[in-house]
Amino acid sequence: MSRTNDTLLTEFVLLGLVDTPELQMTLLLVFLVMYTLTVLGNVGMILLIRVEARLHTPMYFFLAVLSFVDVSYSSTVTPKMLVDLLSEKKTISFAGCFLQMYFFIAFATTECILFGLMAYDRYVAICSPLLYSLLMSRSVCLQMAGGALTAGLLNSMVHTGYISSLPFCRSNVIHHFFCDSPPIFKLSCSDTHLNETIFSTFAGMNMVGALLLILTSYSYILFSILRMHSEEGRQKAFSTCASHLTALILFYSTAVYTYLRPTSSYSLNQDKVASVFYTVVIPMLNPLIYSLRNKEVKKALCNVITRKRGPSFL
Repeated sequence: MSRTNDTLLTEFVLLGLVDTPELQMTLLLVFLVMYTLTVLGNVGMILLIRVEARLHTPMYFFLAVLSFVDVSYSSTVTPKMLVDLLSEKKTISFAGCFLQMYFFIAFATTECILFGLMAYDRYVAICSPLLYSLLMSRSVCLQMAGGALTAGLLNSMVHTGYISSLPFCRSNVIHHFFCDSPPIFKLSCSDTHLNETIFSTFAGMNMVGALLLILTSYSYILFSILRMHSEEGRQKAFSTCASHLTALILFYSTAVYTYLRPTSSYSLNQDKVASVFYTVVIPMLNPLIYSLRNKEVKKALCNVITRKRGPSFL
């Protein structure tokens, strides 16, 4: 177990987002509303895909998995942040800190890989429609989703296990609102430069690997769309990809900024803002992006509402 000043380290202190009590209450209300929308939106998306037969396709299967991952990693961070906004003493136990880190890294890694799988699904649907049912069968989709989650759990196990074994003797104050790896590295009394480089390399491999799959898939998709003679076919192909592209740009822009920029340019305040974006804002926006920009989801939602209202007219 790590020690600080020859005393057994049992907890960390989280500085949180802000110090001003008035601003804390404002943020509490804002983030509570956003987290409520996140849970309702993502759980609602999962239930809609589950009950509506027209959405029982690989594309919406992966969207349901994305909603599960979004609500899971947001729930890993946001409830604790909301409690801390009400508390004077913002502490978290040693075990609780690294448990939070473990699930956050696991679900964030899974989402990174999942965006790549969703891009591949669109590639097969648009570029090889005759083989789509074979290449993207139910068993294949389950294996791909299971593989993404397994990779996330294993990746997180390695990172969290290593970081938790570091000696902490400088301080137990984390300059963040949750247990993220960059600020925790700064608490170690050992030289962590090599460790941070390895961490960034692994994070980069995950992101770059998924990005290569995304860019390759969408390159083929673009060529296929440009070769289409039907204007209606082009619009349909673009509409099925637009929401996915919007969601992945939001996710990757903040993730790359946080974890892949040089440590010399690391800023605690800037990192907090970026972290709020991908832990609170993006999980709330994803169901809105996919519902507002997707005609099939809007039709399915109308069908469900009509079905529920129907018996009242009998």
